[in-house]
Amino acid sequence: MKNVLFLCTANSARSILAEAILARLGEGRFCAFSAGSKPRGVPNPLALELLAAKGHDISAMRSKSWNEFTAPAAPTVHAVITVCNNAKGESCPIFPGHPVQAHWGIPDPARVDADGNHIDGEMSGFEIAYDRLTRRVENMLQLDENALESKEWRDALTRIGKEAEGTTHG
Repeated sequence: MKNVLFLCTANSARSILAEAILARLGEGRFCAFSAGSKPRGVPNPLALELLAAKGHDISAMRSKSWNEFTAPAAPTVHAVITVCNNAKGESCPIFPGHPVQAHWGIPDPARVDADGNHIDGEMSGFEIAYDRLTRRVENMLQLDENALESKEWRDALTRIGKEAEGTTHG
């Protein structure tokens, strides 16, 4: 079983969504995790509401630091996938085992204006992010990661992120 870590700066929305999607679709093949460089401390309530509505178990979802995955007792991470452009540009810590790294940029569904109102119309931004991440995870599951060299798997994961960058709808 391969461990995949999804990174986003706050670890409150996109990476939480990706973790839940891969945990369900890749069950028995992948173990999904998420973390952030500056975790908010709690998942976004709208992300949790959407996941619950789609039948995901959200009881263990939490916002956590990527430092949890650099500790000696941490699970070996086989792939690190950034899902926000801020995390892509940050210097990631050194994860044990030299995991494959790829980027799947997803627009921030939790963007708010100066008054705290959701810019993307409440749940719609989360639905779009969920749909895009689901398609990317489904594409990842089409790969035979065990038959690919690390570079080939990295390149394939990177292509999955780039294939959908130009799309605007889920």
